[in-house]
Amino acid sequence: MEDVNYIKHLNAVFLQFSIDSRLNPTHISLYVALFQFWNTNFFKDEFYINREEVMSFSKIGSKSTYHRCIKELSHWSYILYTPSHNPFKGSKIKMFDFGTSTGQAMYLSRTNIETSSGQALVRINKHIQTIENYKNLNKPENLKNLSFKKFKTENKQDSTLPYQDNLKTSANKNYDEPL
Repeated sequence: MEDVNYIKHLNAVFLQFSIDSRLNPTHISLYVALFQFWNTNFFKDEFYINREEVMSFSKIGSKSTYHRCIKELSHWSYILYTPSHNPFKGSKIKMFDFGTSTGQAMYLSRTNIETSSGQALVRINKHIQTIENYKNLNKPENLKNLSFKKFKTENKQDSTLPYQDNLKTSANKNYDEPL
């Protein structure tokens, strides 16, 4: 599988990540680490990994979290994980191609004639404001009663004085006073 396009593969898999609600940041970090090891192995069909190296690269500190996430990624068909149970050999990983091959891409949500059986998904780059965003019902009442105008005018510098000495460094100081 040497015809993997790095950018197209990552774009396709990140799109899949955005759709899949089962994933958490640890799964994504682990997948990106495995993808990097796949890249260093020249995108071979299968390659072997060392758990300590992958954990270090993906910033996973717990063995149980690592094993849970790698088994879930394998179960959810992002990778094929075959544990070796041999610390000298390493576990075998097979990465799947996410729509970057020359053949037809197969998506679970599409039918045979490339029409969708469900609602089309549209990426939204801007924040969608909901009704709750327009209302400020959760504000505490004491914040509404504060006079911010008074606070601003008290702490505002006088614009007629161009270089106001806020720290009062130019005045004669009495060094006998305690700080």
